[in-house]
Amino acid sequence: MEIRSIRTVAALAIVTALGVAGCTSSEDDAKPKLGADGKVIINTFAQANADLNLATNPVTKLMSDKFKIEFRWQTTTWDAGPAREKRQIALASGDYPDLFMLIPWVDGFSQADVLKLGKQGVAVPLEKLIKENAPNIQKALDSNKTLKEMSTAPDGHIYALPQWSDCFHCSYPDKLWINSAWLKKLNLPMPKTTEELRTVLRAFKTKDPNGNGKADEIPMTADTQDGHLIDYLMGAFAYPPAGANNGGLGLLTLDGDKVTTPVNKPEWREGLKYIHSLFKEGLIDQASFTQNAEALQATGNNPDAVTIGSSPLLHPAIFVQLGSKDGRDKQYDAAPPLTGPSGKSYSGLNYPSSSTFTFMLTNKASKEAQVAAIKMLDYIYTTEGTNIAVMGPEGVGWTKPGPGDIALDNNVQPLYKRTPGSQAPKNLSWDSMAQYNLTLAYRNANVVPMDVYAEAGYERRLFQATKLYEGHDDKAQFFPTVSVWTDPSASAEIATLKTNLDSYVAQGQLAFITGSKNIDTDWDAYVKGLDGVGLQRYLELNQKDYDKYKAGK
Repeated sequence: MEIRSIRTVAALAIVTALGVAGCTSSEDDAKPKLGADGKVIINTFAQANADLNLATNPVTKLMSDKFKIEFRWQTTTWDAGPAREKRQIALASGDYPDLFMLIPWVDGFSQADVLKLGKQGVAVPLEKLIKENAPNIQKALDSNKTLKEMSTAPDGHIYALPQWSDCFHCSYPDKLWINSAWLKKLNLPMPKTTEELRTVLRAFKTKDPNGNGKADEIPMTADTQDGHLIDYLMGAFAYPPAGANNGGLGLLTLDGDKVTTPVNKPEWREGLKYIHSLFKEGLIDQASFTQNAEALQATGNNPDAVTIGSSPLLHPAIFVQLGSKDGRDKQYDAAPPLTGPSGKSYSGLNYPSSSTFTFMLTNKASKEAQVAAIKMLDYIYTTEGTNIAVMGPEGVGWTKPGPGDIALDNNVQPLYKRTPGSQAPKNLSWDSMAQYNLTLAYRNANVVPMDVYAEAGYERRLFQATKLYEGHDDKAQFFPTVSVWTDPSASAEIATLKTNLDSYVAQGQLAFITGSKNIDTDWDAYVKGLDGVGLQRYLELNQKDYDKYKAGK
């Protein structure tokens, strides 16, 4: 309780301070800051895990020498909560860096953040810098309508840039990975309907498929960070809108040009009733709604026995170690989207797969620093720059294709061959921090072995699995979140409404699934409560923004 209280006070201080952070003068800071060797100093805020030392990283040295930059790193972890808190505190205190280079799936700037920081003068407009110094970035913006829409604020400025990664398997995050070795042992087919899945999960629970004579099998489990349990199962009843950066459920869908939500509809209620029925039978692990990713991984890697029957996650490496000595990671294959009682079979679409902003120059950066940084990013937008920044030096992190090498997409010419993670040295590249121009053509040109169960063939395994989900999205219901910018005058209100609604929906769904609330008797009160926390106002504001987007304003 004490920790929570301290964090609450800190959060309130951040919110208050952010309102005045942009008023800080940075005239002195904007003067060129040069290191001993004449390189321009750029204080850079980044996220790094324990294996990444940006100060000694070879890509840092390459960028430093090529663009005459002396990086001074301010780093935080890959843990989203602490990473976000450190970023917010830096901005609130006025002690923020020249440059933010973030990782979208860790923590990035939202549209509301970008608009606020742009208005305050903290975020430097990039469009002129890009036009004068970054032809590759300009080409990407001009050729990619969605990228330009999501990068350009309503006032016409580009205050920050998102990463663009055409990650095919990320586009359909609502997958179920099921232990096909257990299916084979129990002589069961891959489930295709809601009731076939129930039959499979019952068998996993009661028929000792791991063969150790213990009732230790977990039919289905997930975690609170990466889990897609509700969205995957809900797809058999209603279209589940994907949240940002694969972060679970969204709220908004379209009915024609009307902005709406599925979470108060009868079909959603039926989906929750089905999920509750699985939970009530003990077929869904209670820990799915409380455990973090580390706890799930520990269960998946249990040295005593394979215990996980299925897990609804983006990919299996989240819950089981690739290259496991006993080969357990090879046991999991993707189940298709389930077909429900009324014949529905949806899978949520997450497009683009990264929606937050990750590259932001601030008013602390000198003109020289701004130019050097944008030229560096422009280099990353080239094929050569992407290869090196994402994978590391040639010959170590990647090689050119050889005879007989086949690209991920069999129909395209292979372009590069990445060194498998277990064979590559640590601290080799910027990797996720540099994934700014991973187009579908680039990603599909990656050389990937045909053996989908080999560690090096993992990307092909995900590619093939995702083909099961492709086409099960409903583009007519898809709300183009990244392209629809919030009216700046309503950004604070809409952010508060979304926070309250996300919390209310999450708590309500969990209560119905676990049975602490009866969906037959409490559903109407839940729906009424949605209006009480501002659903209609939220839809109204989003409708106004969507109408402006459709009108081209």
